Order: sequence, then structure tokens, then C-alpha cells
Amino acid sequence: MQDIKQLVVVDSKVLPEIYLKVLKAKRMIACGDAKSSVDACRIIGISRSAYYKYKDSIFLYEEKLTHKIISLYAVLKDEPGVLSSILAALYELGANILTVNQNIPIDSVASVSISIKFDSDSNGIKQLKARLNELYGVVDIKIISGE
Repeated sequence: MQDIKQLVVVDSKVLPEIYLKVLKAKRMIACGDAKSSVDACRIIGISRSAYYKYKDSIFLYEEKLTHKIISLYAVLKDEPGVLSSILAALYELGANILTVNQNIPIDSVASVSISIKFDSDSNGIKQLKARLNELYGVVDIKIISGE
């Protein structure tokens, strides 16, 4: 039989404890709670060899039902504070801003693409668009994609 790479989804309750500890160590390193894999392994209580054996093969799965990623396209007036008011409103609505790309203004307006992530208990897309359209300096808001 050929050695074919396959990905599987498994309930963490049935996994050996070492896999969960490796995930915890990876998260500590990514978040800056541990300065290195050596620190993370020491804090979690696993060997570095176990960490290195599994670190590239085990990942957390984020359910699509609990998170929603949305891409927005906005046309904004080229005035101070307009983009920051959009970002502040997104924060107030519970959005995690993933990316912001702003083009150079032409004819006193700038186009901006923003990717955001909503938790499952966040406000709806219609409320998001309505709230952003109320802000000063917003010429147009379009939702161009959503997971």
C-alpha cells in the first residue's frame, strides 16, 4: 500500500495526552507565552523529542460553525480618522481584524479591503453593514465573501 498522507478529525477526548500537550506547547510559543520550544516543553511537562516528533503533524481544527470569516470592500473618503473609525466599529461589533489593505487615494477616495473573523455569538452581517454605512466618510461598503 502506498504511503498516502490523509488528514482526519478526531475528538480530543480519545487522543493520547501527549498530543494535547504538544498542541498546548505550540499555542504557548505562537502566543509568546513561552520564548522557545524548550521553555514550552518545560512548562507543559513534555520532552523536546516528543514535541518535535508531533509538532508538524498535529493542528487544532476550528469549526466553521463557531467562526465566520468575512471579506469587506470599502470606499472611504480620504480624510483623517475615517479608516480608524471603521476599525473601531469592527472592534465594537466583536470582530477580530485579520487583514487590512488600503490603496492610495484617487479622486479623494481610497479603496480598502478588510478581512475579519466573527465568533459565533457576534452580530449578524446585516447589522455589520448597516453600522459601517452610518460612519462618517464611508462612501460604500460591500461584503465580497463570507465563509
